[in-house]
Amino acid sequence: MSNDSGIKRKMYDEKMGVFEDELSKIVGLNKLKIRLRTWAKGVLMDEMRRAVGIDLGPRKKPHMVFLGNPGTGKTTVARILGKILQSVGVLSSDKVTEVQRTDLVGEYIGHTGTKTRKKIEEAMGGILFVDEAYRLAPVRSQGHSQDLGVEALEEIMSVLEDGNIVVIFAGYTDPMKRVFSSNPGFCRRVTHFFHFDDFSCKDLAEMLTIKMSKQDKKSRLYGFKLHFSCTHDAVLRVIEKNSTEKLRNKMNGGLVDHMLNNARENLDLRLTFDSKGDELSTIKLSDLEAGLKMLSDGVNVD
Repeated sequence: MSNDSGIKRKMYDEKMGVFEDELSKIVGLNKLKIRLRTWAKGVLMDEMRRAVGIDLGPRKKPHMVFLGNPGTGKTTVARILGKILQSVGVLSSDKVTEVQRTDLVGEYIGHTGTKTRKKIEEAMGGILFVDEAYRLAPVRSQGHSQDLGVEALEEIMSVLEDGNIVVIFAGYTDPMKRVFSSNPGFCRRVTHFFHFDDFSCKDLAEMLTIKMSKQDKKSRLYGFKLHFSCTHDAVLRVIEKNSTEKLRNKMNGGLVDHMLNNARENLDLRLTFDSKGDELSTIKLSDLEAGLKMLSDGVNVD
């Protein structure tokens, strides 16, 4: 093996290693991770083939569909994919521009095209992440206003072949079928479909303990810590006891965020102005339990 080949091999190994490191930070989603590793390895192998002179034809942008409930990590995964696509030159930037129907559809006929094109321009070079994409596809029995969503969808479809952009359409599995059938060329242009499973109680407990051990300064929980009694198993039992499967599947990772914010409020309620030291910033198991009960009582899952 020449020195040059060795350097290139090391470069591809390092890029795959960075991708693996990013994936390892995500809790759960084991089936999805296997598929993502396969996809990423294919992207790097194609880059290696091109580097040794194999003609693979024009590069086609890997437009995707992310299927699953909210809070399952779709946006996080989009950011990880943006990094690897930039690293191999498929994209010039790793930025992810998130949009929903309200960002694309105008209030009046004729405004939608302009509004959508502006967002596409903003996302050029990176990823356009269309969340709740099914809201752009018309629902039978609903009024004409839904047709403005189709106009936005057609604008996006028009840049899939030649634009310097990767588009990810995300949403619930069943409603997304409307998007697939709304444009005859959709499944020809969008070839990668990834399913995001709901998180288990074990996943959510792990997510909570990790989140509390690695606080971001922007978080409402920054400066707070869990009581030593809040072990993974103890948190797991709290989640199993105080939430239904329907609630967990509706919120997924969002359940952890709301649970912790409510737990902090319960801590404030529990303390007195005579409290001091660590007790001012220590969340106990009873706070977590109260926080989750508050969430369960307040969220309609029907």
